[in-house]
Amino acid sequence: MNEVQVTLKDGIKKTYPKGISLFEIAEDISKKLGKEALAAKVDGVVKDLSYKVQDDCQVEILTFDDEEGRKVFWHSSSHVMAQAVKRLFPEVKLAIGPAIDEGFYYDFDREESFSPSDLEKIEQEMAKIVAEDYAFYREDISRQEALNHLKNQNEPYKVELVEELPEEANISFYKQGEFTDLCAGPHIPSTGKIKAFKLTSLAGAYWRGDERNKMLQRIYGISFPKKSMLEEYLARIEEAKKRDHRKLGKELDLFSIHEEGPGFPFFHPKGMVIWNILTDFWRREHQKRGYQEIKTPIILNEQLWRRSGHWDHYKENMYFTKIDELDYAVKPMNCPGGILMYKTASHSYRDLPIRLGELGLVHRHEKSGVLHGLMRVRCFTQDDAHIFMMPSQIEEEIIGVIDLIDYVYKIFGFEYHVELSTRPEDSMGSDELWEQATNALQKALEKKGMPYKINEGDGAFYGPKIDFHLKDSIGRTWQCGTIQLDFQMPERFDLTYIGPDGEKHRPVMIHRVIFGSIERFIGILIEHFAGAFPVWLAPVQARILPISEKHMDYARKVKHRLEEAGIRVELDERNEKIGYKIREAQMQKVPYMLIVGDKEAEENTVSVRVREKGDIGQKSIESFIDEVKSLTSKFN
Repeated sequence: MNEVQVTLKDGIKKTYPKGISLFEIAEDISKKLGKEALAAKVDGVVKDLSYKVQDDCQVEILTFDDEEGRKVFWHSSSHVMAQAVKRLFPEVKLAIGPAIDEGFYYDFDREESFSPSDLEKIEQEMAKIVAEDYAFYREDISRQEALNHLKNQNEPYKVELVEELPEEANISFYKQGEFTDLCAGPHIPSTGKIKAFKLTSLAGAYWRGDERNKMLQRIYGISFPKKSMLEEYLARIEEAKKRDHRKLGKELDLFSIHEEGPGFPFFHPKGMVIWNILTDFWRREHQKRGYQEIKTPIILNEQLWRRSGHWDHYKENMYFTKIDELDYAVKPMNCPGGILMYKTASHSYRDLPIRLGELGLVHRHEKSGVLHGLMRVRCFTQDDAHIFMMPSQIEEEIIGVIDLIDYVYKIFGFEYHVELSTRPEDSMGSDELWEQATNALQKALEKKGMPYKINEGDGAFYGPKIDFHLKDSIGRTWQCGTIQLDFQMPERFDLTYIGPDGEKHRPVMIHRVIFGSIERFIGILIEHFAGAFPVWLAPVQARILPISEKHMDYARKVKHRLEEAGIRVELDERNEKIGYKIREAQMQKVPYMLIVGDKEAEENTVSVRVREKGDIGQKSIESFIDEVKSLTSKFN
């Protein structure tokens, strides 16, 4: 048979000559697609466009609009950067150069440090390679041939990678121009597709992430198929710098991190205002939905963590201590504590579902190099909940959690998308239970009519999960909420309930968070609002600015009345000019500035200045209170 049947993404089936390339298929679909195509998926596996189809299959053409297409594009860009580096600095040894969530990097071993001027030279050389429009060619060779070639090239890091592969393995290399690199691929058709790029930063990185290995130099970059896309990206990065929560956290006196506790944040009084608003809101909304709040210990013994599976699957991320010569662990997750709480009593089917919520402090060992303000810390408070239910209640409970997450995110004005994360390599439990759990999550999403994408292999070690990715005001996404369905822990801990038949049955567990961690969510909110929090969330809602010393008594009277009304207010008592006080309040991003002078004192009013609008004129104290209350009532 000299023909193959190809099923396209939209379900349309097409017949082509056997041996047709993926690029030819893309061109057949449309000339525009042929021009924009970067790679393609064949039966779910990403391939080069040069790949020739020999059998019936499903084909999806990938462009820069597709996440997998972008990954191929950025990985190819890392090869272009490595080629430029080798042209300029032939003595450099190559390590690895993957695509990352946004862009790419390559790790190099060089005695001298790369400088900013070196990066400029590398960019110029990359521009030449792009202009030369080299095709990417794949070559498969034996393991021994690969080792011989790499040893001849004096590439010890590549040799190490190949030596770890089995004897019978076929090894692939990719070539563009004079440059050849060990690589599994796939790659874009040619270097000319990379129309715009920028090398963004330099960093140190241990070989294979192991502190015992040599420190290499990592060059980060970003690239796009259009110049305008790079310009948009760079503008967004500049905006992100202005919004950096670490900078704003210091300027607005919200939190700090000290050398005495790297990765362990300190929250200041104003930061605690936001913290308490979030946790009070969390408690109210959970109480409405039938959750009971619990609190479990931070330290529990080794046997518990062995039983839960954390000892075998999460040990590298845990902290340990000894008590009375016995081994204990600081909890990295709240779930075993919630399970012990369930086991304190016997339960009937009439009791289920049982929803236990916990604002639980957990500790996880993160490498120092990945710590980042509030976004990546070593201790954080999870807004956890564990739902114990009958199998027949799974769908209803998952939908209930989805609805709660949707409600909370809309309160903050976040859009989001959903991913279904499936079984990882390092997991526990039977295939049957994993399939049952995954299908249950899928069914709930489909019943809600929620579009989702599959995130293969990114589930928890005990169960699949639905992940919610928030989109902030400048288009970045943050993974926050998650719903994990777990058949494993109830089995491991022998959880039971008495069914209608009078017999013992096994409940099912949901693990879920909404904020994710309070710390990280505050970091996201700082950057989302650029520190200019809405009135209901602002640590200080109004600042009173007396024009001179003689207006101080009236200013104190105003402050007292606003405090009585529950408004968070400050009084600027400094002997400074009013213009200076206004600028200072503006810098502190206070929503309302209330200016008081002779006229205001006589008429029992305040002159209101709004953060975004400027001066809006005089108001009575009571009408100002009513205005603030109207903006905050639905959040209290």
